[in-house]
Amino acid sequence: MSDVKGRPEVRRARYAVAAVFTVHGAVTGSFATRVPWIQDHASVSAGQLGLALAFPALGASVAMPLAGRLSHRFGARSALRGLIALWTLSLVLPSLAPNLATLCLALFTYGATAGMADVAMNALGVEVEDRLGRSIMSGLHGMWSAGALLGSAGGTLAAHLGSDARLHHLLAAAVLTAVGVAACGWVLDLQPAEDEEPPPRFALPPRSALLIGAVGFCAVFAEGASLDWSAVYLRDRLGSSAGVAAACTTGFTLTMALARIAGDRVVDRYGAVRTVRAGGVLGVAGGLLIVLADGPAVAIGGFALMGLGIAVVVPLCFAAAGRSGPHPSQAIAGVATITYTSGLIAPSAIGGLAQATSLTVSFLLVTTLAAGLVAFATVLRAGGRDRPRVSRPDAAVPGPRP
Repeated sequence: MSDVKGRPEVRRARYAVAAVFTVHGAVTGSFATRVPWIQDHASVSAGQLGLALAFPALGASVAMPLAGRLSHRFGARSALRGLIALWTLSLVLPSLAPNLATLCLALFTYGATAGMADVAMNALGVEVEDRLGRSIMSGLHGMWSAGALLGSAGGTLAAHLGSDARLHHLLAAAVLTAVGVAACGWVLDLQPAEDEEPPPRFALPPRSALLIGAVGFCAVFAEGASLDWSAVYLRDRLGSSAGVAAACTTGFTLTMALARIAGDRVVDRYGAVRTVRAGGVLGVAGGLLIVLADGPAVAIGGFALMGLGIAVVVPLCFAAAGRSGPHPSQAIAGVATITYTSGLIAPSAIGGLAQATSLTVSFLLVTTLAAGLVAFATVLRAGGRDRPRVSRPDAAVPGPRP
């Protein structure tokens, strides 16, 4: 296919995948803001809610390896179209649950569809990035964060108006399903070669994915700890008002979103390894400011630096995993499973350590994990694409998957 024909197709695919990432994030934001309503509707205690909220990660971990198999059988475009529709429609399930058992089942399904769609869209994002010859994965994850913010804004408005979450989620699911399915019509229609063996339904991730996943683990642990505990840290340790404490969490989220959107230029110029190492340095600096802070302003600055430092790590881990072996979806699923696990255990680990010692000690652990980004960034060379990227005249020409 000529460059003239190929380049517009890949550019359209880039915008289409970005729209899918935005839709995926919007579902998450829409759900998160209505958790209190869901808790009241299901009549569950705080402890029972905590148990139920473990089920999305469990469902994702179980189902993510299936995404590669589905893409192989139906083609990448059709698989993503079906998976994104299942994910957006699953938004309605938790608000319908009348008790703990049904809530756990609903959240397991919600997490399973989220994880499979996550793997499929990241695999297509890596393919588009390869064909364009420049970094786009950080920006795609930035669009996910933007979608989460949009979903959260809609959910906040619905909650403020006293809207029934069942109606809110039904309307949100209808809109997001329509947008997501329409966007999938423009993604790359990758088909397996005739002699290509399908990936296994379930398999342990390859060793390269484990190493890459370890880097992602450090970043997601720091992200989960900061998102769930930054407001508590400012309130309990530094005596901040509820408004200032909440503003810190919002600022951290915005910092991460903006850093991801702008991160591709940095990756293109300096490469993945140097970018992650520099991010680790920023994360360590931010962690030290948090630990040593004697007032809210210093701690807020520390959380902002932490957000800047870890923002692009997970997108780069997915990109490296997608190039680390013959089955990109399998490797991405392995990395995603590790990062989902990190996000699951981080809040409780921070809380447990704080209970046994103090929040200061808990964030010393976060700072240590940020230092791990500096130490282990070299594993992101797995795909051989770490060198700063320069666009080539033929980079956008679609060709067979390597």
